[in-house]
Amino acid sequence: MITARGLTKRYGRTVAVRDLTFTVRPGVVTGFLGPNGAGKSTTMRMLIGLDRPDAGRATVNGKPYRELRLPLREVGAMLEARSFHPGRSAQAHLGALAASNAIPGRRVAEVLALVGLEAVGRRRAGKFSLGMTQRLGIAAALLGDPGIVILDEPVNGLDPEGVRWIRNLMRSLAAEGRTVLVSSHLISEVAQTADELIVIGQGRLLTHSTVAELSATASSLEEAFFQLTDSATDYTGRIS
Repeated sequence: MITARGLTKRYGRTVAVRDLTFTVRPGVVTGFLGPNGAGKSTTMRMLIGLDRPDAGRATVNGKPYRELRLPLREVGAMLEARSFHPGRSAQAHLGALAASNAIPGRRVAEVLALVGLEAVGRRRAGKFSLGMTQRLGIAAALLGDPGIVILDEPVNGLDPEGVRWIRNLMRSLAAEGRTVLVSSHLISEVAQTADELIVIGQGRLLTHSTVAELSATASSLEEAFFQLTDSATDYTGRIS
């Protein structure tokens, strides 16, 4: 389970995230939605301890990420797919991550096969296409067989087959009882997979509902999303 309580993050005079509170439950895919610049990436960075909130608290399985002894075994995250040394092979990159969290070496081959990179595991990752890079980032997120998976824009660079694959993967992870949080600025994409939606705009929570509940508020899911995010822009403009 992922919990955020009153998360706030400022960069100078800019409030990137404003008093954000939500819970992401296990066993469902939760879409984390908002237009570009809404604060999604900043929020996800706070969830996994890369940024410290100015106020509020984020926990995974009841603890701040920084307090987890072997974090990759509990939380797998892909926030920036190219977070590897370009001169290392995919196999070496995953091997180093595995060693840092006492993950058995055999798991490297397993996740490379899972994401379809087994044939290129010894190739330098810096030469990978965008789609292959995304797959490597997902492999790293799954390396510790974690109960919580956080993915930021996972379909970027994937071809249609790859998009279908990641959708099925997220559904299967949730069906196994894992907590799955996936961000996007495209509601049409997330709606293909998500059971619940957290929508933010200008760093604040706009709604946390099911796909069906949000769809019922307008003639289409896309229209409901745009109504929410437009109102956030107007609201923030009045108080900033």
